[in-house]
Amino acid sequence: MSTNTPDPDPRTTPGLEPGGSVPPGETPPGEASTASGAGPYRRLERGWSTGPLVVIIGLAVLVALFFLVYGIVVAL
Repeated sequence: MSTNTPDPDPRTTPGLEPGGSVPPGETPPGEASTASGAGPYRRLERGWSTGPLVVIIGLAVLVALFFLVYGIVVAL
């Protein structure tokens, strides 16, 4: 069973010095990758930002106050 790798064989790639290094002025071969995350690393923002969180908490407090006042008015 043979493995099919998209990477070039360093022994037959032109422009590489022994050991796989690249001489000055040469561009190394591009990476052959089809992975969706093959681009540059970007740190993912985790959690909620403060704006939507404040709006949701504010709406929840307003709804709770509405029902509290409604309960007091109905009880009188």
